[in-house]
Amino acid sequence: MISQLFILSSKGDHLIYKDFRGEAGNDVINVFYEKVTALPGDQPPVVMSHRDLHFVHVRQGGLYWVATTTSAGSSPFTIIDFLNRLAALVTDYCGSLSEKSVQMNFALIYELLDEVVDYGYIQTTSSDVLKNFIQTEAVSSRPFSLFDLSNVGLFGAETQQSKVAPSSAATRPIQSSRDQGVFVDVIERLSVIIGSNGAVMKADVEGEIKVKCYMLNCSEMRIGLNEEFSIGRSTLRGYGAAVHVDECRFHQAVKLDEFDDHRILKLCPSQGEQTVMQYQLSDNLPSPPPFRLFPTIERDNRGRLLIYMKLRCDLPPKSAAINVSVSVPVPKGCVSLSQELSSPEQRCELKPQSRSLVWTVPRCSGGTQLSAVFKLDVPGLSSASMLEVGPVGLTFELPKLTSTGLQIRFLRLTPVQPGPSQRWVRYVTHSDSYIIRV
Repeated sequence: MISQLFILSSKGDHLIYKDFRGEAGNDVINVFYEKVTALPGDQPPVVMSHRDLHFVHVRQGGLYWVATTTSAGSSPFTIIDFLNRLAALVTDYCGSLSEKSVQMNFALIYELLDEVVDYGYIQTTSSDVLKNFIQTEAVSSRPFSLFDLSNVGLFGAETQQSKVAPSSAATRPIQSSRDQGVFVDVIERLSVIIGSNGAVMKADVEGEIKVKCYMLNCSEMRIGLNEEFSIGRSTLRGYGAAVHVDECRFHQAVKLDEFDDHRILKLCPSQGEQTVMQYQLSDNLPSPPPFRLFPTIERDNRGRLLIYMKLRCDLPPKSAAINVSVSVPVPKGCVSLSQELSSPEQRCELKPQSRSLVWTVPRCSGGTQLSAVFKLDVPGLSSASMLEVGPVGLTFELPKLTSTGLQIRFLRLTPVQPGPSQRWVRYVTHSDSYIIRV
């Protein structure tokens, strides 16, 4: 028997909340999120208790699906199975499972909950049964808008590129000459949340493959991906290093007759830019997050706020991050800043209007560690105001790298093009939302 059911984002924002029996207070969401984020490690227990209330949760699509019960006789395995079935049901109706799809279809999900659970008792999770009762239509985004990564989407969809990581690396032309050229960009955006204990709470990647074609008589293009590229629960074939994604979408012009066996995309490219494939991976990145931050916050004997920071770059030694920016929220009323940075090319600026200090690093090589000391004068500094420091946000670019390991094996054009032509393949990873709690 279920008392309450709610869906939370990885940041703790409640997306759906349904109280079936009125047995618990309205603060259960905050209680659950405080408990799940305070636990050590990145795999919290599925069942937790608070007084007489029991929390049962699963993680699907980067979201927390939580049910509460006050009955000691309720089977946690039944509730876990129900939550997984509910997530699959929402996926069937909404087309995909993400924070955005839940927000766009909240009315549909509430209607599903009314039919699926009656006064805390599970009725059915069968799509065949529910289709006779559900009247609300699913709201779907425009084609390819789920993972649009540039300022202007393929079909004019609005995106968040300019708001999150203002960078020109993914949009500037690779070469000014466009007479005879094909350019393929593999662009990924990384979203990470690291807890104050160092545990990775969220690690998601949204990526796309873009083709810019300026060949006048190219009838067919063949793009070979990693042979060991798997989608969802598809089995690996043992050809090499595995590259896994949870979800993948293709442009309607892409022919997939060779994709299942050989991981080859075929298309007849049109002049200009085309997004041929988009993909998503949640919580199972093949490599650790590129940056770790080790902060220390204290007050000196002169009453100033001291912030010590060590920034470690966990990229491979031959790789590097560029345009690194570390933004640290600081207490209200900071009047001055003095700093000690580990290299002369680094910069730091106090921004009173946004109540933050911004530490910028032009380039950070893999395997290196940078340090900084910030001393801030804060009138009336107290223990409570010191708690206003954080969380820390990072923005950066990783040229020549993909977080998923996706690679282009080959790029072939038919017919063979006479005369000189350019074929370029570029990889870049941007930070979308990279948050480190202190």
